[in-house]
Amino acid sequence: MQRYLDFMLIRFGLVAGGIVVLALVVFAVALTLKRRGRLDQVRRHADPAVRAAMRSAARRLGDRR
Repeated sequence: MQRYLDFMLIRFGLVAGGIVVLALVVFAVALTLKRRGRLDQVRRHADPAVRAAMRSAARRLGDRR
């Protein structure tokens, strides 16, 4: 039982660490784009794709009910 709990704790730590690293990378990219003055340009290009992804996710979640 102890070995299983150790495995679960290590797994949780790896997942949490991965999420933190991903958040730091996204923050660094956004900060770099903002400093170069391209954040608004990227936002204009990414906005339609994000909206389409959200609509698609809403449709998929709506179909399950």
